Amino acid sequence: MIIDAHQHFWNYSPQKHSWISPEMGMLKRDFLPEDLQKIYEENGINACVAVQAEQSEKETMFLLQFAEEYEFIKGVVGWVELRSRDLEKRLEHYRKFDKLKGFRHLVQDEPNPDFLLDADFQEGLGMLEKYGFTYDLLVYPHQLNAAIKTVGNFPHLKFVVDHIAKPPIKQQVMEPWKEAINSIGSYPNVYCKISGLITEASWESWEEADIAPYLDVVFRSFGIDRVMFGSDWPVCLLAGSYPQVLGLVEHYVSHFSEKDKEKLFYKNAAAFYGLTS
Repeated sequence: MIIDAHQHFWNYSPQKHSWISPEMGMLKRDFLPEDLQKIYEENGINACVAVQAEQSEKETMFLLQFAEEYEFIKGVVGWVELRSRDLEKRLEHYRKFDKLKGFRHLVQDEPNPDFLLDADFQEGLGMLEKYGFTYDLLVYPHQLNAAIKTVGNFPHLKFVVDHIAKPPIKQQVMEPWKEAINSIGSYPNVYCKISGLITEASWESWEEADIAPYLDVVFRSFGIDRVMFGSDWPVCLLAGSYPQVLGLVEHYVSHFSEKDKEKLFYKNAAAFYGLTS
């Protein structure tokens, strides 16, 4: 059993998906469940978590509708304005949707490295904890200090670091990312997605040897019980195919026990998001 804990769907719009830059031209089209379902069948993937790619509640409902229509979509990470005075009403609304597991904000796009520490945002995270939702941390290395403070403020809220916090793999630079990952990984309420790897490396010429040292850090910091596989499809297509993304991780863990592989590829994501078969 394999759960892809991180992928996206969208009907492409230049306004809604302004983060798709000119060099990402191949992403400027629709990516929908029927496209992914075929890929999953070819690669032995059983289920997935669909993650927001734009900051609107309309997209959250768009993903939830797909989750109702397609059995393989077991969970949704949506978006809601965590700084809103109406947040509790919105969470009361969203708790009715069994497949809505958590929320995410595109913190990586925020110019303030301490955005997460905004008082209203922190209050919103506390509300997620109250309602039993998870939170996906989408940050760059320079935002990890704020993330570390944040996870310490909410020891009962489940966090997961997306894309191993996007270290500069292309430049083969480890610090200060490594030190920060060691720190955030010490918090037992924080997990990490083994995702978004090849797009932080050289798109045209990445090799497994470029990425393995970063995975070494993550597995040492989080341990086998708090890591999960994610493809970051379709964004991953900028640097490689789905089989390449899956194969990279499978090769890295080829010497792991079957029990540990099951945790990485299935059990940890199921436990973190509360997914049901």
